[in-house]
Amino acid sequence: MRKHNKYMYFRCFRIIAASIITLMLVLPAFIFAQGDGPRFYWKGLAGLNAVPVIGSSKSGNANPSDPSHTVSPGSEFTATLAMPGYARMFSLFNRSAMASVIVPVGRISGDVIVNGLDVSQTARGFGDPMLQLGINIIGPKAIKNLPDMLRYKPGFSLDIIGSLAIPIGEYDNESQVNIGQNRWYGRIGMPVVWQLGKWVPGKRTTLEFLPAVWFFSDNNDFVGQKMETKPMFQVEGHLTRDFMERFWGSLDAVWYTGGEATIDTLNTGKLNNFGIGGTLGYQINDNMQLTIGYMSTFNDPEPEDLKMDGFTVKLIYGWHKLIEGINRLNSE
Repeated sequence: MRKHNKYMYFRCFRIIAASIITLMLVLPAFIFAQGDGPRFYWKGLAGLNAVPVIGSSKSGNANPSDPSHTVSPGSEFTATLAMPGYARMFSLFNRSAMASVIVPVGRISGDVIVNGLDVSQTARGFGDPMLQLGINIIGPKAIKNLPDMLRYKPGFSLDIIGSLAIPIGEYDNESQVNIGQNRWYGRIGMPVVWQLGKWVPGKRTTLEFLPAVWFFSDNNDFVGQKMETKPMFQVEGHLTRDFMERFWGSLDAVWYTGGEATIDTLNTGKLNNFGIGGTLGYQINDNMQLTIGYMSTFNDPEPEDLKMDGFTVKLIYGWHKLIEGINRLNSE
């Protein structure tokens, strides 16, 4: 009986631990038109590490690597990007905190209007690395040990996050198509995770929101001109639900407004755009999860409206020395 109870304890622990590890998608998304994604701000055990590889294929009338979504009417951009990164969960003032970095790399091509002519341009290489730091301010305290993990329920959770991109990516001042942006930019946000119903693997449901504001410094050499961009506001929402113990889905929506850009004397107008989509996630094993998502703008009938759609695939590998030790003990 004791051996059976021990087995049940380990099985319960592994399910919960694996779920928290592989769902700790704590990296600042470089897939801007799709937002950060569902279950992005779930919490994990302090000391947890995660390495994702994110791939995306996107197209539209704005550069997919530019978070300000500056629309270029009549232009068409196509991007294929990979975004490797690293994240670590830790305890700060007894609250869950996380720090991360992600670096985009890939290829962007575009048919853009230059002096009234349709010109094809291409950019490839590395983009601007983005750093992010976040800390929970409302919700359960930091998960520091096994009992904390077994008792964990998000309830109503509120974080504060700050993101900053470092402008060292590939940039050509003679081209409108670039992976690097030649300017500093970042955001401040307050992600919310609201638990609905039981917190049991296979039955978990959450309602999630991310209000945030993006800030941009000037690009003083945008094809020989100066680009100024006003702050842009973002509201992202997700309704997520477990279908089975290892399989879940989400309905996703995002709204952007503001971000009015001025290029010398030309004003692009501000954004007022919505995107809708969906995400499916599957936990492959105790350390690895795969998610697939699609999102598209839908209120975009006018040439100056943002038109963007794309697929995203994320493969996340997470580990923690304590959990790996528990798994080895259980196997013995």
